[in-house]
Amino acid sequence: MQTPTNTFKQALQNRQAQIGLWLSLANTMSTEICAGAGFDWLLLDGEHTPNDLQSMLVQLQTIAAYRSQPVCRVPVGDTALIKQYLDLGVPNLLVPMVDTPEQARALVQACRYPPDGIRGMAGARASRWGRYPRYTHEANAQICLLVQAETRLALSNLDAIAGIDGVDGVFIGPADLSASLGHVGNPGHPEVQAAIEDAISRILKAGKAPGILTPDTTLARRYLELGALFVAVGLDTGILMRGTNALAAEFMAAPAPTAGDKTYG
Repeated sequence: MQTPTNTFKQALQNRQAQIGLWLSLANTMSTEICAGAGFDWLLLDGEHTPNDLQSMLVQLQTIAAYRSQPVCRVPVGDTALIKQYLDLGVPNLLVPMVDTPEQARALVQACRYPPDGIRGMAGARASRWGRYPRYTHEANAQICLLVQAETRLALSNLDAIAGIDGVDGVFIGPADLSASLGHVGNPGHPEVQAAIEDAISRILKAGKAPGILTPDTTLARRYLELGALFVAVGLDTGILMRGTNALAAEFMAAPAPTAGDKTYG
């Protein structure tokens, strides 16, 4: 069996825009429903959700039946935790709160086997327990590392972070960035939007893929026009919240029908 080619990483390298959806429900059934929609990528969030290694594994297995490619966000850029995620077979890793080039270099090391890095060796699911005989020789080239720039400090170091060999893309976190810039809860503030647009340009100039999340379709199209290459255009929780709110508003505000109402038929 051959080590699979990372088609998501390949698309980013070819500057083909990838449209994604953010998954936070930590549930295999909802993940399968979303996978069936046909997005290019699905983000499994381990930072702000109850996802753990076991729930990540079953969702990876669920997504594998569909065309969408999984991207997994670790809660923190810890070397041991990254090793566990990669051993599960995570092909695309998103690491939050990367503020310096030193942090980025350490993450690249954590994602690569020796002699290029410090990833520990194991006959785990990633190699299908040895059924991909060339995995340990080919994994370094196939793992896609995406880092998040979401603070004022990260923006000041953005050129250096994006310039690190082994960093495939930089994801701009609008919510945390807005807080860091003094506009908590207001990612649409002109200063935040200007910072995002500048960041996209700088990441592209470094030859790397810019990414972002926004449920605002107008903004999503704007970011794509600017050159963002992996854009999550919604969240499963937001879709569920808006849908249930709309349905409740439609029926709960209406007067209850009487027993003699002809609509009963």
